[in-house]
Amino acid sequence: MEDLRLVIPDESMAEEIRAYRQAMLDAGSSMDGTGSLRRMEDPMEWLRDRDLKSSEATVPEGFAPATQFVCVRVSDGRIVGMLDVRHRFNDFLRLYGGHIGYSVRPDERRKGYASWMLAHALPHCRELGIDRVLISCIAGNEGSRRTILKNGGVYESTVHEPKENVDLQRYWIEL
Repeated sequence: MEDLRLVIPDESMAEEIRAYRQAMLDAGSSMDGTGSLRRMEDPMEWLRDRDLKSSEATVPEGFAPATQFVCVRVSDGRIVGMLDVRHRFNDFLRLYGGHIGYSVRPDERRKGYASWMLAHALPHCRELGIDRVLISCIAGNEGSRRTILKNGGVYESTVHEPKENVDLQRYWIEL
């Protein structure tokens, strides 16, 4: 495995954030674990939005506070993935989204990055006082399912999310 770092994104990463977003849009990827990046062309706007959503004191109504991470490959500084840890549930997260969302840049998939990211995010969950982590993935997404299972996920159920019209498999990881 290459040397990776899971870090909080900042302004110095603006061009890498922009490139990651474009790569995900070009591939038609779902952009899980990227917060509002899909709808924000300007990385600086996304970083401001991320700052608002990072604290219970400033999170907009209806949202749950979250910590946004990017996974950076040390050798070239490229963002190879993104991961979002939600500090608590709102109604949507309790039913569908779970505590953690993640994605890997399309041309960086199948290298073990998602499993690495998830494993390195679980200690942050512990620090937040979360002792059971809920993670969901789209039914049929074999890579994500294997990532969750590799990190100790235990299947609970499959639910239908009507807005996106997808079936989601729910898994729990005991910490």
